[in-house]
Amino acid sequence: MIAPGADLKIYIATRPIDFRCGYDGLAAKVQQMLGLDPVSGAAFVFRSKRADRIKILV
Repeated sequence: MIAPGADLKIYIATRPIDFRCGYDGLAAKVQQMLGLDPVSGAAFVFRSKRADRIKILV
């Protein structure tokens, strides 16, 4: 369970991603595409191409 606090930042990816990549791949996408640190304490939300699933990297 993620208990959002006042300082939790949530970033939502607008483009769908390939869900075959694992969490290491998602962390690499955060670094490359957004230029952010994936272990900064923020939550990154990704959706599948069919928009029926999400992955959250915290």
